[in-house]
Amino acid sequence: MGVSATLVVMIIIMVGIILRARNARKNDGNEENVEAIVMLKRYSYARVKKMTNSFVHVLGQGGFGTVYKGKLPDGNQDVAVKVLKESKGNGHEFINEVASMSRTSHVNIVSLLGFCYEGDKRAIIYEFMPNGSLDKFISENMSAKRDWEKLYDIALGVSRGLEYLHNRCVSRIVHFDIKPQNILMDKDLCPKISDFGLAKLCKNKESIISMLDTRGTAGYIAPEVFSKNFGGVSYKSDVYSYGMVVLEMIGARNIDKVENSGSNNSSMYFPDWIYKDFESGEIMRIFGDQITIEEEKIAKKMVLVGLWCIQTIPSHRPTMIKVTEMLEGSIEALQVPPKPLLCLPASVPETVEDSNETSCSSNPNQFCNLSAYEDTLQFSNKEFQKPNKGSQSTSKSSSTKVSKET
Repeated sequence: MGVSATLVVMIIIMVGIILRARNARKNDGNEENVEAIVMLKRYSYARVKKMTNSFVHVLGQGGFGTVYKGKLPDGNQDVAVKVLKESKGNGHEFINEVASMSRTSHVNIVSLLGFCYEGDKRAIIYEFMPNGSLDKFISENMSAKRDWEKLYDIALGVSRGLEYLHNRCVSRIVHFDIKPQNILMDKDLCPKISDFGLAKLCKNKESIISMLDTRGTAGYIAPEVFSKNFGGVSYKSDVYSYGMVVLEMIGARNIDKVENSGSNNSSMYFPDWIYKDFESGEIMRIFGDQITIEEEKIAKKMVLVGLWCIQTIPSHRPTMIKVTEMLEGSIEALQVPPKPLLCLPASVPETVEDSNETSCSSNPNQFCNLSAYEDTLQFSNKEFQKPNKGSQSTSKSSSTKVSKET
């Protein structure tokens, strides 16, 4: 009986120690959030209304709320105020998100300056970006002789920003909605990643993110977000979106020359015809006539990096650390990536390794054709379609479908 009683006491003590350690870890996390929030300025809703002049200057609208231009109370700094729609989440979740955002600090990440949390009124105050979004810059840049060095600097800046979010901030952050509209330009045209309303946090060594409530923008969404057959959703999904942005930056969306690819060439898979143009040497028509030898090297490097990033299988894509290295290195050091495939893999690992190395081999026997999945990837054609001459854009086609498979 004495031995049994001693054993029971020891078990109780061990359980108590374990529970105490768990609570300590939770408290540490809460303390980090409190410290982060204390460093931020909290504004009343009345003050937010005043700094935006009663919400008169709309900068943009999205699924999570409206962004207004404003000024801090001292009148010396312009800001962007994101007023959130009524949220289903509780105040604790909002505070945690704001705390996570406030702990990011990087030249290519939009800075958080303050917040408002007053009942159901919630707003986030960011630094103001006077040159708007990358989407606007791309549009203006395509109408004149392109500044390839600036485009390269922007691509490199965004790469460094994502590398920071994925690897070097306090909590690993996956953005899930990388697109030109969420990349803002400061007065010196330095790119800054914005809108972490969709971000999911990967703590510690987690790589696979729950697909619940995952959102993104058609044309930039990685295949694995739609179908688990491609592998797990992870930071590699941001890599795919980044690749699509880079290919858009080089002017791939503005081609009006169509190759003969059958009866339905207007719906040809976007990465497929980019790859074919690169292989055949016709990629030069994307770049324009007035391009120097050095600019051509920059443009081709961006094409190669973009094609590596949009590999169909997540594990075949480089990490953002590797992407940054590729951009900073010489084009001669880059290998031509495998052709992005419009098909499902026969088998894909469920996890993504945290490796800086990416396989450059492609075995066609590892893949199977799946015509039924073509509708799923129409999201890419909708945004990046190669139009027929004399035809209207099909971007608003009612036949575009997105698979609900998860």
